[in-house]
Amino acid sequence: MDGLGHLNALTLVFASLCVFALGYRFYGLWIARNVLRLDLHRITPACAINDDHDYVPTQKHVLFGFHFSSISAAGPLIGPILAAQFGYLPSALWILGGSVLAGAVHDMIVLFASVRHRGKSLANIAKQEVGPAVGHVCSVAVLFIVLLTLAGLSISVINAMFHSPWGTFTVVITIPIAVCLGFYLRHWPNNVALGSLGGVTLLIMALLFGPYVSSNPTLAALFTFDRQTLAWSIPIYGFVASVLPVWLLLGPRGYISTYFKLGTILALALSIVIVRPALLMDPFTPFTHGGGPNLSGAMFPFLFITVACGAVSGFHAVIGTGVTPKMVSNERDILFVGYGAMLTEGFVAIMALVSACTLIPADYYAISASPETFQAMGIEPVDLDALGLAVRENIKGRPGGAVTLAVGMSNIFASIPFMTSLVSYWYHFAIMFMAVFILSAIDSGTRVGRFFLQELLGQFLPRFNDKRWWPGIIISSALFSAGWGFLVITGDVNSIWPLFGMSNQLLASCALIIGTCMLIRLGRLRYAWCAAIPGLFLATITIWAGYKQIFENYLPKSRLVLSVFGLTILILMIFILARSIVRWGELLRIKTTQIDAYGDRVLALTKE
Repeated sequence: MDGLGHLNALTLVFASLCVFALGYRFYGLWIARNVLRLDLHRITPACAINDDHDYVPTQKHVLFGFHFSSISAAGPLIGPILAAQFGYLPSALWILGGSVLAGAVHDMIVLFASVRHRGKSLANIAKQEVGPAVGHVCSVAVLFIVLLTLAGLSISVINAMFHSPWGTFTVVITIPIAVCLGFYLRHWPNNVALGSLGGVTLLIMALLFGPYVSSNPTLAALFTFDRQTLAWSIPIYGFVASVLPVWLLLGPRGYISTYFKLGTILALALSIVIVRPALLMDPFTPFTHGGGPNLSGAMFPFLFITVACGAVSGFHAVIGTGVTPKMVSNERDILFVGYGAMLTEGFVAIMALVSACTLIPADYYAISASPETFQAMGIEPVDLDALGLAVRENIKGRPGGAVTLAVGMSNIFASIPFMTSLVSYWYHFAIMFMAVFILSAIDSGTRVGRFFLQELLGQFLPRFNDKRWWPGIIISSALFSAGWGFLVITGDVNSIWPLFGMSNQLLASCALIIGTCMLIRLGRLRYAWCAAIPGLFLATITIWAGYKQIFENYLPKSRLVLSVFGLTILILMIFILARSIVRWGELLRIKTTQIDAYGDRVLALTKE
């Protein structure tokens, strides 16, 4: 390396792999054996209920693929790219430490809790473990957070797809490919490998067909959309995806996109081994003190709500207590699926950070900042025009992270000998890579949001509690899709992402605190610190960041709707945290134990 400021990217990639491997082998396995005590002989909800629609026993590698694709939307890609304005070192350290000690622990504990509560949502778990009031508040809070999550992720892919027929075609074509794979796996479930190979082959063929789409006037017009049209189309897609059976679109898309995602990350890692690019971004930039083009706040505390999903994510609690626990066929799969998928997402975040930081900083800012913000910085791009010409797209002033990622990835791929002429293919490949992350999250996120909304409406209209009642499914899906669709149509990344990051991290802290309640109730007080410490840390740092975001950014700029959203989430989450900590004290005062249905000694019994 040429000093710390020009650290070779390969060093960071290798160090990350070592940290994640050691974390899984020692810390993850220790939690599985000693803290959660995963039981091979317990019957999981997927096996006990098995309705062939939502509760479906699933082989662990297939479930890993589905779960990983559902939790790893654009968050681990966008967050590190936006946070790169602080320098590469803060983000890298938080991704590594946060993933092993907080994010993966969070994911495994919430998945375990839901499996032990018949696949129920986080709100239902909170109701049983803490109290009815917390359950009701949690339902409302999660609805707010999922709305913000889907809005923030959707805006990112919209900013990459508008007026880009090649990019739009490669994204749209993934939908019929997933449906075909769904039918194939439905009728030939034992030929998963062949079906997956066919699906990946079709994705590659679609990418290669892209230049013909952009050069053909008829096809180019068919796949050219402005930003507003895409903003309307994506919520409609989310509605349809949430209504269809899980095996038809959600499951196969998740599975095939996992091969695609992991294959891309592996290819990027191998390319870094070959090219050995330097991290041109400084380890720390002047924007650590605030005033950056992507985020106006200082590194502390805004780093944590910006990196978000790459280190720890409350959105994972929505998936981990919504769809995935209904598919776990063996409790011991929770380690592989829960802890393992989060570490994989952490590595994705490292790859995104590397892609952004190997760009010349001036070019990074020119792509990821709005034109007005970049002009005010008073710097000139270096290779931006050449990069735009190479990828055959206008890449200047495309905030949101997707285009920055695609340019960074394609630049690394194109540095491999004999690959320079294929840079435009690599760019659009990266756009497809980003889009399948986001669409997978929209599939599962909208479905989970529908579950939460049905539960909430069911408190007033009991018929909505019947998850097979089609009018309830359609009404709740339509209402939820319209909610996050409104934010997509009226918002932008710079306004939505910090609010998403704040609410996302608060939800993660609440899930960890609720999980701590469950661990104490199960008589595992001596191990409860592994959930309590990261939960309390996240709560403290995120409430601080949320306060600053609302009172130093939103209110001074008269962003009243976002201010109301932010204050509402802060109040709801503080209530959940406070009541959960009170529950800790109530449990600690219990001096006798009881025997549950499986012969374990616990402090109190709950309905499972």
